[in-house]
Amino acid sequence: MLQVDCLLLGLFKIMSHLPRCVAIACGGTGGHLFPGIAVGDALVARGFEVLLLVSPKEVDQTAVKSAYGMEIEALPMVGLTRNPMNFSYKFLQSVNCCRKLFLRKRPGAVLAMGGFTSVSPVIVGKIMGAKIFLHEANAVSGRANRILSPLADEVYVQFPDSLPQVMGSDVRATGLPVRATMELVSKADARTVLGLADDLPVLLVMGGSQGANAINQIIIDALPYLKKVLPELQFIHLTGTQNLEQIRLAYDALGIRAVVRPFLTEMEYALGAADLVVSRSGASSLAEFSSMELPAILIPYPSAVDDHQRSNAQTFVEMGAARCFHQKQLTPRLFTRQIKELFNRPAKLKKMAESMKRWKSKCATEEVVKRMYEVCDWEDLQEADFIASEPRLAEVVS
Repeated sequence: MLQVDCLLLGLFKIMSHLPRCVAIACGGTGGHLFPGIAVGDALVARGFEVLLLVSPKEVDQTAVKSAYGMEIEALPMVGLTRNPMNFSYKFLQSVNCCRKLFLRKRPGAVLAMGGFTSVSPVIVGKIMGAKIFLHEANAVSGRANRILSPLADEVYVQFPDSLPQVMGSDVRATGLPVRATMELVSKADARTVLGLADDLPVLLVMGGSQGANAINQIIIDALPYLKKVLPELQFIHLTGTQNLEQIRLAYDALGIRAVVRPFLTEMEYALGAADLVVSRSGASSLAEFSSMELPAILIPYPSAVDDHQRSNAQTFVEMGAARCFHQKQLTPRLFTRQIKELFNRPAKLKKMAESMKRWKSKCATEEVVKRMYEVCDWEDLQEADFIASEPRLAEVVS
């Protein structure tokens, strides 16, 4: 009789254990996607099956090329619109897609990184008995996470100020997971990889994963002034998919040394090569600047929901790690004065870099994964190497 009881108990444990499969909903922008990939990499290294749920947008389809060992699925786009019929149709389409995916490969947990791509996976996962985890990257909690937080087993945030904004039984400040390749590299090596002179200053210009036409225009208008006051300044300009050739021609016409690309997968080299970055203030970008100890001039996206990019930027301004300007106030002459001042004061740039380092969260990915282990009661938690193999310089050059 005792043997039968032990056998039944063993069978119950096996059946009740959550599958070692995690669905990560992280599509829509690089700010959602790259932190999701960072957690996915850590789980794959521990032997998990990872289902990466993204959007059909070009930025997602390009970025997931760096996601190794994960199954990639594109979900129908779902976003709040003024057309309730259109929203309802796309939402039901996304729910049905998730249901089919999860019936084929049942996840033990669903991690949602924000955005409305995450709504359907969370709802379907909850119905199917998966543990639900949310991550809020911004200083102002997004609408999707505010809606979904009552369903979550745990919620993680990057900015401690956003803790009171998220409903949930357990909300923790973990920092934001960043790609394992975001480790400091020597400026000389990074510049050599990108074809830049290793002994001349570098300004990185980027508009986030989707580019920013307004930032691109500010730079183009300021180039003649920058050429006069800082003739040796080199540029890395990530333009997004629009106006690439126009921007490249603007540099060529002035004889300015510049790497002009729509997007760069190996961002560690762009960030490692730069002395200063000009950027939007998306949460993922800020976390990566911090990891690479790179000071910033921030131009928040003025149409961001709840003006969350301005709130993100304010935290870094208060730390002394960044300067922040409204898009409309940043004229070419004002921009040039700011760049000239900072590059002519290396001690100031160094101080800003040291302040940026204070936000650096070395263990965010590890903390999220360990918390998921504990909540899901997965066994055999071992200290794993969370550093994914980094591409060799020769591989990037080729």
